[in-house]
Amino acid sequence: MSETEKQSATRLASQWIASRQTVLPKRLVAPGPDAAEIEQLFQAAAAAPDHDLINPWRFLIIPAHKRAHLGELFAAALLERDASASNDQLEQARDKALRAPLLMLLIVDEAKGSADIDLHERVLSAGCAVQNLMLLAHAMDYGSGLTSGKALKADSFRAGLGLGASEHAICCLSVGTVSSRKPFKPRPEVPQFTRIW
Repeated sequence: MSETEKQSATRLASQWIASRQTVLPKRLVAPGPDAAEIEQLFQAAAAAPDHDLINPWRFLIIPAHKRAHLGELFAAALLERDASASNDQLEQARDKALRAPLLMLLIVDEAKGSADIDLHERVLSAGCAVQNLMLLAHAMDYGSGLTSGKALKADSFRAGLGLGASEHAICCLSVGTVSSRKPFKPRPEVPQFTRIW
C-alpha cells in the first residue's frame, strides 16, 4: 500500500469511527443482520485484545422465541427491587426484551483463565469486542446500542439466565435497521480527556 493509499484509508477509517452513533433499541427495527453478517460481527469481536487468550467474555444471543421469557426475567427483576411495581411498570420491563431484531447480552467471567488477569482487564477486553462489533455493524449500515440497568444484577435475572457465581451480565447489545435517529451529540474535545504526565 502506498503512502497516499494509507493516508486515504486512515482518513476514511477515522471518519467512519467518528460517525458511529448509539441508537436506542426502540429505534432499531427489522431487518437485522442475517446469519452471515452475524458471523462477521462476531469475527470482528474476536479481534479484541485478550490477555493470555482466555476469552473472558461471551455474547448470549436472545432468539425471537425466547424474547417473552427474557421479558418475564426483566419483570421479575423489577419486582425483586420493588414489590409494589405497577402493572404498567411491569409491562415496560417486559417490553425491553422485544426491541431490536438482534439482541444479545454481554457476559464477563472473572474466574476464567489466570486469576492474575484482573476483572477490569477482562471487562476492558469485552468492551473492545463490543466496539469492534458495533463499528462493523455501522459499516454494514445497521444501528446499534448498549443498555444496562439494575435488572442485570438481580438474583432472579441471573438465575434465569443460568449465570455462574463468577459471571457478570454487563449490558445488552442491540443491532438493527435504524428507524429514526436523535440529533448527533458532539464528541468531547481531545484536551478534555488527555493529560501529559
